[in-house]
Amino acid sequence: MFTIKNFEENDNVKITEQLGAFKVVEFQRDLSVDHVTAQTAFYAAEMNVRRRQLFCDVNHSNITIQAGAMQWMAGDVKATTGIKGVGDFIGKTFRGKVTKESAIKPEYTGTGKLVLEPTYKHILLIDVADWNHSIIIEDGMFLACESELQHKAVMRSNLSSAAFGGEGLFNLGISGSGVIALESDVPREELIEIELEDDELKIDGNMAVVWSGSLKFTVERSGKTFMGSAASGEGLVNVYRGTGKVLMAPVRQ
Repeated sequence: MFTIKNFEENDNVKITEQLGAFKVVEFQRDLSVDHVTAQTAFYAAEMNVRRRQLFCDVNHSNITIQAGAMQWMAGDVKATTGIKGVGDFIGKTFRGKVTKESAIKPEYTGTGKLVLEPTYKHILLIDVADWNHSIIIEDGMFLACESELQHKAVMRSNLSSAAFGGEGLFNLGISGSGVIALESDVPREELIEIELEDDELKIDGNMAVVWSGSLKFTVERSGKTFMGSAASGEGLVNVYRGTGKVLMAPVRQ
């Protein structure tokens, strides 16, 4: 039996989002300052630069997190590697290597609460079921998810996507039913959601942070010819084609 006080009910704390097993805890001001750092902390809060933490309810679901992200836990909560045999270990090691994520993501089970390390990035909660049970995320954004979700390395549609798109050949794909938490440089209020129905979206730059697994992603010339692309001043664009959704930042990441 445990009781947590002066956390969620703290006057300096705001629950900005809650979904599935997760709550996003945001500290409205950084009070752990002195006379030297107080001014910086004040203007940081005014510009929405605030510490945020992910609060996880292990009673609701087993939780898988990015390696090294745990700060504290209360109750009968146990950490496991989440590895199910040699083949699973090899697959996860490969997936971590190509997607730039931690190879082994610990899984927390039992009954209790789990709180992750604070971050100044924005935390997005996404119900994968709302994306037809399959999403692909930009490298380095994974923070945590309900363990019912499956992870896989998703290869780009063609080699040009990696060679000319400024990114690797693989992204992390998440499928199934459950909630995932992502770390984003851009707040949800600024993210643009575009829904495609047998159509295409072209973006000049790596601005898409999440897209449906049903979409085909390629990198193509903005014009029909190399000369036309050069004349337009655009060159290559990222193309998302098919039926699904794209969550896009207003600026390059």
